[in-house]
Amino acid sequence: MGKLNAAILPVTPFQQNCTLIWDDETKEGIVIDPGGDVERIAEAIGKTGINVQQIVLTHGHIDHVGGAEELKSRLKTQIIGPHIADKALCEGIEKQAAMFGMPGGYRNAYPDRWLEEGDIVSFSGHEFEVFHCPGHAPGHIVLFNKVARFAVVGDVLFNGSVGRTDLPGGDHATLIASIREKLFEWGDDVSFLCGHGPGSTIGQERKSNPFLT
Repeated sequence: MGKLNAAILPVTPFQQNCTLIWDDETKEGIVIDPGGDVERIAEAIGKTGINVQQIVLTHGHIDHVGGAEELKSRLKTQIIGPHIADKALCEGIEKQAAMFGMPGGYRNAYPDRWLEEGDIVSFSGHEFEVFHCPGHAPGHIVLFNKVARFAVVGDVLFNGSVGRTDLPGGDHATLIASIREKLFEWGDDVSFLCGHGPGSTIGQERKSNPFLT
């Protein structure tokens, strides 16, 4: 088992962080939230030489899901996640595109497997535990690697902010509970990447995030 590597590609007009994570020895890895700009994502995968084991979705919003089916076809792999509570969102991507006035190319997503709390996403010996964290979206999941003290949290928590809750299925109190009762339990030393903008640490957000202090 080699060292974990991660790279972020901002995609779609929402500048959503599509994340590549891979083992530097085996080159096996995963793609998280390929929301669009699939050509760029495929080019990055080719340059790094990643052997993509799975495409993982944190939740069903268009900027996280819109390019998943196209990338699946290119890579001949599976889509897993999010939680089944986001089934309607995943299957309504084309409607979301129309709602936001976005151009064509975004496709409904049909995951091969939904993820549940406690499931494990793994490759080359690296294990990421799945946590179901609703609030931003009903089926939002996050991934936590206990050994590396590293997480990918999608749109649940940001550097200095939290996920918006004014979209269908959102609920602010539920989101804050997800952060406090799950993410904050990991420990202050845990670093994370999020769905938009720069990452942070749990300790920094516990200390200074205005939505949580």
